[in-house]
Amino acid sequence: MNKININEKLGAINDYWNPRIIGELNQQYVKLVKFKDEFVWHHHELEDELFLVFKGVMKMEFRDRTEIVGPGEMIIVPRGVEHRPVAEGEVHVMLFEPATTLNTGNVQNERTREKLERI
Repeated sequence: MNKININEKLGAINDYWNPRIIGELNQQYVKLVKFKDEFVWHHHELEDELFLVFKGVMKMEFRDRTEIVGPGEMIIVPRGVEHRPVAEGEVHVMLFEPATTLNTGNVQNERTREKLERI
């Protein structure tokens, strides 16, 4: 039951597309991650995802449209919806999702993180 300094935790992250766990509640993880460039098209069969942007601007691409998400804004991607986060510059994001969520969803590639670090 200790407070967490989000900016301090983000300062400890020096890579991209590699989520870190900062908290856990009700079988959900609270994660921090930095984005840059394009991620992979994917979906999650069973899990919804919440993306909250702290710094920078992220594009959340869907097959039929793109949503622009800036600082202080969030977007929820429902389970089963194919999506791809894109960041032209560095973007700092908090994720809130079930502990079972694999970052690349239905895709396995070099960006897949099966075991996440806690910071």
